[in-house]
Amino acid sequence: MSHQLPDVQATSPDVTVGLSQVGVTGVDKLVKLAREGKRPIVLTAEFEVFVDLPAWRKGADMSRNMEVIDEILEDATREEAYSVEEVCGEAAERLLEKHDYTSKAEVSMEAEYMRREQTPASDRETQHMVDIVASATATESGTREEIGAQVTGMTVCPCSQGMSAARAKQTLEDLGVEEQTITKFLDEVPQPGHSQRGHATLTVEADGDPDVDLNHVIDIARDSMSARIYNLAKRPDEDHMTYEAHADAKFVEDCVRALAEGVVDEFDHLPDDAVITMSQSNDESIHQHNAHAERVVEMGTLRDEIGT
Repeated sequence: MSHQLPDVQATSPDVTVGLSQVGVTGVDKLVKLAREGKRPIVLTAEFEVFVDLPAWRKGADMSRNMEVIDEILEDATREEAYSVEEVCGEAAERLLEKHDYTSKAEVSMEAEYMRREQTPASDRETQHMVDIVASATATESGTREEIGAQVTGMTVCPCSQGMSAARAKQTLEDLGVEEQTITKFLDEVPQPGHSQRGHATLTVEADGDPDVDLNHVIDIARDSMSARIYNLAKRPDEDHMTYEAHADAKFVEDCVRALAEGVVDEFDHLPDDAVITMSQSNDESIHQHNAHAERVVEMGTLRDEIGT
């Protein structure tokens, strides 16, 4: 004769305090993203799953959370999803349905995404790695989904470049070079400035499906810095990157403003209440500290500030 196992999770806790997030982290799954006319992209993604917990309930049924996340992610792997945020959104909505005591369910994921590209000068095929992030929050009033990416690039400090330009101008003047020639030379040949490897992060959050192409997010982020960088670089490519970066020197603040401009140009269809998160972190080359700037803003406010 079998005996019924007690459901300790549903009992009352000794301390009746509600919790905003209870769940599991570090859940690794393969996710396939469909591409029209091409083989699907296969991602190894790491998921986090949370629900809120009322004060009267002791536990959140971790096994049930795992059952739901396994179920939805296995479905996504078999059937091929069209976006990573869609996978998160569907999982969050199922969590909300299966936990009758829960008022909010959150699912987030991170993955490395490899893209193929051509080097800028030698035109050789190479690959570059992007960290992509996605999340969704489901409540009774609906679901908000977020998609974004972090990319690396190169920046050059305008301040140190300005000092180098002033030194070059003085040297040329001392050598008797005419003012007009000096000006033309400095316009044509960007002067040295200390460079950094920069990390740009851009995410878009909106009700339902943000309808944002991940590749466009990546391109906006890469183009927000002084220059793109490439894994494979022959000498012509190195020369190209060095010149491009010094021809477009940017402070860390300028990079975030460039992200903002790119978002407004590319994602005009987004509603005013979509939330845009933009950040730039630079690994300084001549300092022991790093530089950081960021902005979290609704799309409507961003449109007004940029004047579109």
